Amino acid sequence: MVKKKYIFWDFNGTILDDLKLCHTILNEMLEDVDRKTVTLEEYLNIFDFPVKNYYAKVYDLDETPFEELSKTFISKYQPRSLNESLHDGVLDAMFYFQSLGIKNVLLSASEQNNLEAQVKHFQIGHYFEAVLGTDNVHGESKIDVAKAYVKAHKINPKDAVMIGDTLHDAEVAQTLGFDVILYTKGHQHKDRLKTYLTIDHFYELSRIIFKKEK
Repeated sequence: MVKKKYIFWDFNGTILDDLKLCHTILNEMLEDVDRKTVTLEEYLNIFDFPVKNYYAKVYDLDETPFEELSKTFISKYQPRSLNESLHDGVLDAMFYFQSLGIKNVLLSASEQNNLEAQVKHFQIGHYFEAVLGTDNVHGESKIDVAKAYVKAHKINPKDAVMIGDTLHDAEVAQTLGFDVILYTKGHQHKDRLKTYLTIDHFYELSRIIFKKEK
């Protein structure tokens, strides 16, 4: 991988370790409408983007509208997310790359205000050149948000890498022409990510990102 000037970081599941919280809330919501709950293993194999597609696997969306589910989830998730932890080693990685002049950009499908509240709470805003969220709580694609930033800052795709934990992060990277590295301890099962370059620990990043060109 060519040395990079920009690292685009996903937030949920990549920086923030919120897997168990999201799984717990999903089961709370399923129990509320007397639907079958899912195991953590099942969650890792069904979670997807856009989030509507994931909900369709466990709900009848004609019976329970997706918009209603989104609002319920966020009302439960946002305050409780502030009690979660960041993944081991991720702060060290962001600090390391920033100290070398690489620009960290936060790119999330989360609603902008909610994302900024989380960034402020965890006191990580100073690591990022920009914090990029979406304009809704529906967990839709973040590709357009990324495209606009890349265009505005005239970023050469070869100079950027996307670090995430889902196949959607890989989709974002491929659409923009970025390299991609997927973290295996987020919201999708490791086996689903094996088509791509993966890491189990953040200390692996420096070796990959600074690998010299032949």
